[in-house]
Amino acid sequence: MEVLIYPNPILKCKAKSVEEIDEEICQIAEAMLDTMYDACGIGLAATQVGLSKRLVVLDVAGKKTGERVFVNPYIVEEQGEAIEEEGCLSFPGLSGKVMRSQSVTVIAFNLRGEKLKIEAEGLLSRAWQHEIDHLNGILFIDKMTPASMIANKQKIKEFELVYHDNNASF
Repeated sequence: MEVLIYPNPILKCKAKSVEEIDEEICQIAEAMLDTMYDACGIGLAATQVGLSKRLVVLDVAGKKTGERVFVNPYIVEEQGEAIEEEGCLSFPGLSGKVMRSQSVTVIAFNLRGEKLKIEAEGLLSRAWQHEIDHLNGILFIDKMTPASMIANKQKIKEFELVYHDNNASF
């Protein structure tokens, strides 16, 4: 399983809800966790590996314990604001400041089909917002502060040039 790199058009697609939590979803989730840990990430959305499924893996502590797989997550409440530096596995080596809510309440399901209500703040809140944005086809560069966009304009252009060079038809 490979992480798609910007500007792969799949990254801008909205994911479809998972209708049934079956063995295939469990296998995908396990592969996504492996991919996230191999890349030293703290979160990964299924859209980032080319799958149109509302599936997210998260582990901001990197401890490989507790609930780490979330099906059909959505934010039900947001509070406060904070601007912090963010990166993304689909933009290796790129980071920029993004305004996010300071805290969020998320509803999701685990792999046993149990409904979860998660209250998060700080880094975990930011990770939830980042990954749910991915499920909605929204990238962190779409929310970067103007100063960060200006500072990263050349790097973003380089991603686009490399992608187009690697995917050009001859």
